[in-house]
Amino acid sequence: MAVVPLQHRFDGPRTAPVVVLVPTLGTKWSMWEPQMPELTRRLRVLRVNHRGHGSSPAPPGPYSMQELGGDLLTLLDECDLEQVSFIGIGLGAMVALWVAATNPSRVSRLALVSTTAWAPPLPRWRDIGDRVRHFGISSVIDEVTRSWFTPGFCERRPDIVTRFTEEFEKISPEGYAGCCDAIAALDHRPLARLVHAPTVVIAGAHDPQTPPGHGRRLAALLPHARFEVVSGAAHLVNVERSDVVNELLLQHLDPLSVHWP
Repeated sequence: MAVVPLQHRFDGPRTAPVVVLVPTLGTKWSMWEPQMPELTRRLRVLRVNHRGHGSSPAPPGPYSMQELGGDLLTLLDECDLEQVSFIGIGLGAMVALWVAATNPSRVSRLALVSTTAWAPPLPRWRDIGDRVRHFGISSVIDEVTRSWFTPGFCERRPDIVTRFTEEFEKISPEGYAGCCDAIAALDHRPLARLVHAPTVVIAGAHDPQTPPGHGRRLAALLPHARFEVVSGAAHLVNVERSDVVNELLLQHLDPLSVHWP
């Protein structure tokens, strides 16, 4: 299994517990900006970019969840991080769950946002990946990004919508398509039962890509999980309702900082 050196950066107190933020497909680590002021007050934050996103290399696909998770585990080893917490959204949550299930001693707490354990028809993602390989990122922009925000948010904050769209256009077609292949093969239902870390599963009430039912079913599979629905938000619930999501994340991660001076 070939490992890709992921683009990454640290922020926050150097001696604090580490939380790794893993973005959704088609976005970069900048999607976590609404969480950074709160998280970095008490935690050391490690942000990463998936293969083909930002400056992370994009080898020829297809990719697998095992490969994407292997990229993360290799990064943890290189940074001498024996145990961390993960916050992932969409694809990022899928990869974080894989790491937590296959390497339970490495993960202390887990937050899974706007995601699923299994969501047929998964061939849709392979079709999207094929179109991107043949016709470029621009061929799927409208189809993919319409699930990110509610119409009301698009009207109120067109600047944010434009920024995310422009960042999406710069994603490597091969990297994006390879990640689509990993999603198309997804079935985390057996793995979910192997996760030991306390977990919060968060869903946007108006997310057409991963509706709340997916998060609810995922939480039911996890041994130590609770489920939360956030109103007034679509797929990028951490951006659209950062106030609520930040509160949920801090509440869930607070035990990490109990013994940190």
